[in-house]
Amino acid sequence: MSFSTLGLSEPLLKAVSELEYETPTSIQKRAIPVILSKKDLIAAAQTGTGKTASFVLPILELLNTKNKLRGKRIKALILTPTRELATQVEASVASYSKYLDLSSMAMYGGIDAEPQKQRLIWGVDIVVATPGRLLDMAHQRALHFDELEILVIDEADRMLDMGFIDDINKIIERLPQQRQNLLFSATLSSDIRQLAKRAIGSNAVEIAIKQDESSKPKIEQWLVTVDKTNKSALLSYLIKEEAWQHALIFIETKHGAAKLVSQLEKRDIKAECIHSGKTQEIREKILADFKSGKIQFLVATAVAARGIDIDNLSRVVNYDLPDKPDDYIHRIGRTGRAGASGEAVSFVSKDNFRNLCAIESKLGHVIKRKVFEPFPVKKDVPVSILNYVTKNQRSSR
Repeated sequence: MSFSTLGLSEPLLKAVSELEYETPTSIQKRAIPVILSKKDLIAAAQTGTGKTASFVLPILELLNTKNKLRGKRIKALILTPTRELATQVEASVASYSKYLDLSSMAMYGGIDAEPQKQRLIWGVDIVVATPGRLLDMAHQRALHFDELEILVIDEADRMLDMGFIDDINKIIERLPQQRQNLLFSATLSSDIRQLAKRAIGSNAVEIAIKQDESSKPKIEQWLVTVDKTNKSALLSYLIKEEAWQHALIFIETKHGAAKLVSQLEKRDIKAECIHSGKTQEIREKILADFKSGKIQFLVATAVAARGIDIDNLSRVVNYDLPDKPDDYIHRIGRTGRAGASGEAVSFVSKDNFRNLCAIESKLGHVIKRKVFEPFPVKKDVPVSILNYVTKNQRSSR
């Protein structure tokens, strides 16, 4: 199957061809016709499956024949959980609409709102926004929703994890009743279904994409058991001895990120960090340098790293193991994309044992362990229990 069979017009086909998109992914094959038929949609698809194109392309097709906007109006709203993701999705909109007379913008906090207000004065066809800044703009009457036709809630599971449910509800209350609703999420948990019931309605088409063996990311997962005090030394050792050239390193706190960068520099390893304490301008510059290869090693807190989409990222490192298994899966999904191979490395100390059990239970297998002789472990990490259930999981049953 080719993109030409999905009902897209020549300008869109030309744009995707120039981007070297050849064959639609599973989510694209199934979602694009549904959206073009103007039906509501709830879709579950993992990061890296091409889901952005699966909703942006048909939205562009539907809006291409519309009349010009009035001032401060928008036709389509795409809600995203992070500034980085908003920027990336809008960049995709701009790329796909290269040969269309449609406008788009990314709207997020952390920067001066005035340029965004000015951009809205003449109206914008597609706005990609984080919930907080969108509500701020609505409260200031910088935009109105009376001409909105399509709502997309992207990465709905991340939205809920980050506590945006109240903001989403406030936004939905402001929107026209008659609109097309699209929700995309990596998982369809009970919380996501409750959100879908409120935002999407009961007549939506539901799609769940299960990756077959041929399309699964080729990610080699392994871990190292290590005492907490040896983590930075171990990371430096692996970078040098294993000749790592590129890595996205996940860490829990802003303070920890800055400290690790300093520790690496003392060992002649150049790294940068991004976290919520840095300005948006600085974060975007660092991320751009990391994508281009000017920065080889990027240390990121979990919140700052959400939505990072980097082609050919060879390695992710869980310097701090996440509390939630879904966060682990989301993190390692940053590598091994589009058929490429990747590597996911985790540092695990004894107090991470419960987290490790929960993660391996979610995966359905034990993660391979490696040992490096210069780093003997004083506090052994037991072999995992695959059927381990966390206290939170038990209480929710």
